[in-house]
Amino acid sequence: MMQIAIAGKGGVGKTTFTALLLRYLQKNRPGKALLAVDADPNANLNEALGLEVEKTISTILEGTKDPKAVPSGMTKEMYMEYKLQDAIVETKDFDLLVMGNPQKAGCYCYPNDLLRKHLEKLRNSYDYVAVDNEAGLEHLSRRIISQVDTLIVVSDAAVRSIRSAARVYEIVKAVKLDVKAAYLVVSKVTKDEIAELQEEIDRTGLELLGTIPLDPLVAEFDLQGRPLVELPEDSAAVIAVGRIADKLKL
Repeated sequence: MMQIAIAGKGGVGKTTFTALLLRYLQKNRPGKALLAVDADPNANLNEALGLEVEKTISTILEGTKDPKAVPSGMTKEMYMEYKLQDAIVETKDFDLLVMGNPQKAGCYCYPNDLLRKHLEKLRNSYDYVAVDNEAGLEHLSRRIISQVDTLIVVSDAAVRSIRSAARVYEIVKAVKLDVKAAYLVVSKVTKDEIAELQEEIDRTGLELLGTIPLDPLVAEFDLQGRPLVELPEDSAAVIAVGRIADKLKL
């Protein structure tokens, strides 16, 4: 099993990257089991994948905090495992699990421990797990999602975004996450921005894995609400993500 975590601040294109990475794996690794995890509070990976979502992990966590929500004869552990399976959106190409936002204040330590335990069991059923994270890496830093094989920090072609990517990597190092390899991907590139940004890129400490050009087809699909996984093969973004995935030897 390979676990890939994608991070970056909002609006830089990390959800687009995650969706197109899943598209690549689905088309180029037939027969492999794929799980997408949307761990961004602004959850919209399901729209990029063309999937409807009714249940999220946050609602499950709320349920475990209320003793009355757990059916008689079931332990919290059994309830969590049952609800976790129930929250998975299954398709013939890949499955999706949405983390969602905590609905109320309070301690989630025990429910989070249960969630971590069952996510570890769940992920072993898949060949690839791709996690779309928030910039703050909450679920990674709290070890809810652990043992990352590849971390990809996405930035767009702007100094402030590159610096934000550097801060994401600083979080990774500060909380000592179990990450085997970390890379930078710069999206929405138009002309010669990379040469101009090279000094900032070098400061991040991240290896530049690749770039994704500004693709008008992505903007068109977003405008029309069409799933990004349906982009044509000749889409500039699709081609670029394919090259990045080839480089990673997924």
